[in-house]
Amino acid sequence: MKNNINSRPFIVWLLILLQVLLGLGALLGGGAFLLAPDGHLIKMPISHLKNTPFSDFLIPGVFLFTFLGIYPIAVAYSLWRLPAWRWPDIRNPFKQIHWSWAGSLAAGVILIIWITVQIQWVPVGFVHILYLSWGILLLLMTLHPNVRKYCNLNPR
Repeated sequence: MKNNINSRPFIVWLLILLQVLLGLGALLGGGAFLLAPDGHLIKMPISHLKNTPFSDFLIPGVFLFTFLGIYPIAVAYSLWRLPAWRWPDIRNPFKQIHWSWAGSLAAGVILIIWITVQIQWVPVGFVHILYLSWGILLLLMTLHPNVRKYCNLNPR
């Protein structure tokens, strides 16, 4: 692609870092739920699920692992390398901007929705405030003009 490491603004590096950290944390948490759906690996009591449609952490673990683990890491890679893959453009509503930009927005929205739904069912704690803020920060950083300019496919 047109951008190289020397032209990548600091805010893009920071956005990549936040996506990677989100992904790694979700891979660990989601993976722990997949390995032990009763929540014992991360000391999450099954009683947290009493007001939810879930009897164990398996389905939340699959969601966490996939959409907040694998997906943000793929977005981070794509923001870093700007690969010329065509298949993600099928879902990209912003055809003049590299699809990783829309992917980064989507990762922020997914995180916000995940936390918003979660706080309807489980006791609210500091971690919820942290991740809700993280999701908002992902959106704000992705919308920053320097990030959009970096991802623009037709620079002027």
